[in-house]
Amino acid sequence: MTRTIRTFAIVLTSLFPFTVLAADPAQPAESSVFSTANDATLDSFRWVARPIIVFADSPDDPRLQQQIDLLKDGEAMLADRDVVVLTDTDPAAKSPLRIKLRPRGFQMVLIDKDGGVKLRKPSPWTVREITRIIDQTPLRLREVEERREKRNAQPANP
Repeated sequence: MTRTIRTFAIVLTSLFPFTVLAADPAQPAESSVFSTANDATLDSFRWVARPIIVFADSPDDPRLQQQIDLLKDGEAMLADRDVVVLTDTDPAAKSPLRIKLRPRGFQMVLIDKDGGVKLRKPSPWTVREITRIIDQTPLRLREVEERREKRNAQPANP
């Protein structure tokens, strides 16, 4: 019972990350897509969202800011694909994501809803490049097909 409550709390926390946004100047304010990694784990996003984790050794890394700016430009496209962007700029903190994914310096990692790593890049990528990768995954193809079927099943309004 306690484990279920803890898991539920982690999922809710990952879906509503507004409380940590003000602490990091690299993050845009009041966004449902952007958050900091803190104690997040990949399991908390499984089947719920596609995390993009942006690692850097310092919040002052220009590649971090460039990646965040690129992602902000396509925030609506990311939200449509259930993407959550997490940043981790403190190697000394040894966050669960940093321990699991073991980045070196700057790295952008895309995880699919099934928990599998779909992309690792040592340089910033545009949202268009990222969404092309997402749109080719079997899970995304299924989501698009289900939306299409749902839209076609709705009766037309006269």
